[in-house]
Amino acid sequence: MQIVLLTLFPEALEPYLASSILGIAREKGKVRIRLVDFRDFARDRHRTVDDRPFGGGPGMVLRPEPIFDCVEWLEREHGPFRRLLLSPDGQRFGQAQAHALAGEERLLLLCGRYEGFDERIRQELAWEEVSIGDFVLSGGELAALCVVEAVVRLLPGVLGHEQSTARESFEGGVLDHSHYTRPPVWRGRSVPDVLRSGDHAAIERWREESALTRTRTRRPDLLTQRKEPEPAMEAGREPRHTRWT
Repeated sequence: MQIVLLTLFPEALEPYLASSILGIAREKGKVRIRLVDFRDFARDRHRTVDDRPFGGGPGMVLRPEPIFDCVEWLEREHGPFRRLLLSPDGQRFGQAQAHALAGEERLLLLCGRYEGFDERIRQELAWEEVSIGDFVLSGGELAALCVVEAVVRLLPGVLGHEQSTARESFEGGVLDHSHYTRPPVWRGRSVPDVLRSGDHAAIERWREESALTRTRTRRPDLLTQRKEPEPAMEAGREPRHTRWT
């Protein structure tokens, strides 16, 4: 899989992308992640990517030209991408969408900044707008990292155990079951006997009931929304700051 992130702050993303699961996935050759600074596509000597909004008001708005030029350059180089725009007014991202995106060959994520995007960026380029929650961040970088990690960890061979993702929260429409490890007794609280019984059928039943109980208590809405993951959809100038990691 190829993933490209368009950002004005590639240096903020690089350390996380090189760490933990994402770093392991890169080392295994399961994913190639490219950071592109779309400021490199600005058309003036000051490398301007934003300007004041028409009609007045606070903040600055991202101009369309650098982003258009950047996307067109990338797709000439690599072919079409499934394009994601990180935005608080996008569709709420969830595990079903992560599964759908994990089946794609190429993903392109645009991280916004400042007051927002010139609306023509939305109108002229076919984006899927994605939100990670009903709150506002200073930019789309953290949201993009959330989406990338959720997708990459689902790729075959990335995690150490094939069943690692099968029992996680939101798989099958429920939260994960409770977990215990050593010591068997801590501050007077004991690990449930069934988990130390060696009876695998009984352990499986306990885990299923634990998951359902936790879901009923904490996220009962999930039990009314249970469904299968969505299927995957179809989806000039070399910049100075661009790299595959």
